[in-house]
Amino acid sequence: MTDEGHMAHALALAARGLGRTWPNPAVGCVLVQNGMIIGRGWTQPGGRPHAERRALDQAGDAAGATAYVTLEPCAHHGKTPPCAEALIAARVARVVTAFTDPDPRVAGRGHAMLRAAGIAVTEGILEPQARRLNAGFLKRVTAGLPLVALKLASTIDGRIATALGESRWITGSAARRHVHMLRLTHDAVMVGSGTAMADDPDLTARDIGATHQPIRIVLDRLLRHSPDSRLGRTARETPVWLIHAPDAPAQAQTAWAATGARLIACPAPQGKLDLTAALRLLAAEGLTRILCEGGGTLAAGLVAEGLVDDLLHMTAGKLIGADGTPSLGPLHLTQLAAAPGFQLANVRQLGPDTLTQWTKAHPSNKSA
Repeated sequence: MTDEGHMAHALALAARGLGRTWPNPAVGCVLVQNGMIIGRGWTQPGGRPHAERRALDQAGDAAGATAYVTLEPCAHHGKTPPCAEALIAARVARVVTAFTDPDPRVAGRGHAMLRAAGIAVTEGILEPQARRLNAGFLKRVTAGLPLVALKLASTIDGRIATALGESRWITGSAARRHVHMLRLTHDAVMVGSGTAMADDPDLTARDIGATHQPIRIVLDRLLRHSPDSRLGRTARETPVWLIHAPDAPAQAQTAWAATGARLIACPAPQGKLDLTAALRLLAAEGLTRILCEGGGTLAAGLVAEGLVDDLLHMTAGKLIGADGTPSLGPLHLTQLAAAPGFQLANVRQLGPDTLTQWTKAHPSNKSA
């Protein structure tokens, strides 16, 4: 098999860690010796042990092997010893990586350690795919923000509820099941206070054999959502984080704290939570990938501030009309050229519904 083939295998392993390894990246490793795979691994929950350590432990004797790793092996002592040192100690002959880790504690040092030990190093194999897989980790390290994926589910004409507010269900069971799978690949699921109060959501991944759950986040400036809600009643079982203004009512803060939820104060100038500040606070807590499930006001705010990296639009073959509730709140645009742009990445069928996946368009790629 080629270097690309083994790296593709390592990337598939790395993907198993998405939503579970934060604040660490999701890394995969495949060890090949004399043309045979002798060990493989991926970063475990919480970021330890690392993929390389798992693969080496499985292999036993890796002398002379080639290690395919989706990210430069770490070179610093953290919760685990440096993986570069582990590969050197195992006497591997060659290390193939996808790209250099931008974390200042690594940033080329792992590659340098390997080369200094006489190990051949090949870089840049399937780099675009590897960067895409760990886009959340990369954004957190380089920009201090998590990747935000915005999920919208609407009719063909972009409505999420009838004039009387009926919304269950716009999309079918296959689409809803896919949303639960998406939750598992993100560190956290986030909604605004309006959605929390209107829907009383649970925000967990259900009916798909989930072995872990994402953090559940509500942006609630004045803590209006009831502590006696589904989130409040289950906060000790599955973490709930509430982003609120510093001047949120003390009584509400006390009541929510009693549920076991975590309260995070965020600047709220002019009566609105600062969304960029909120995301920076969440990145500082280690979150790398956040799935936003609305509603329209929060979605519009994130889009308007350029904070949405991925857009996941589930479309049902239904029409509601202009008197229905739109999926996105006002953006207050006066010129079409100012409309936020996204590039189509994928289209797939989910039962009777369609999922279109979009990624943020680079400014130079916008159509004139």
